[in-house]
Amino acid sequence: MILNVIENDNVIQATIIPQEANLVHSEAFKEEMITIIANGANLVIVSFENVDYIDSSFLGSLVVALKYAMPRNVDIYLVSLKPDVKNLLTLIRMDKVFKIFKDYQQALETLK
Repeated sequence: MILNVIENDNVIQATIIPQEANLVHSEAFKEEMITIIANGANLVIVSFENVDYIDSSFLGSLVVALKYAMPRNVDIYLVSLKPDVKNLLTLIRMDKVFKIFKDYQQALETLK
């Protein structure tokens, strides 16, 4: 299991457990995200609070999850990114694809 999941009113709060989001974890992450989306979530908030490093294979799994979510009208928000991870996502322009927030609270405030 790569994600620690909490559900609250069809909003899933999924925290990535490993410190390194890499090839070793990318397939399991993708499968867990697709399962969460398929089970009827309206919004998946993915927390990177534990993640110090992310590689291209994990980013690919994140994009696959988004491509699966979009036709199902499920949003994926990213929260609690450490500076290095956030800088990488900005560098490769993923900040234009995903909504990124400081923390869960800020992400949830957009729903009000």
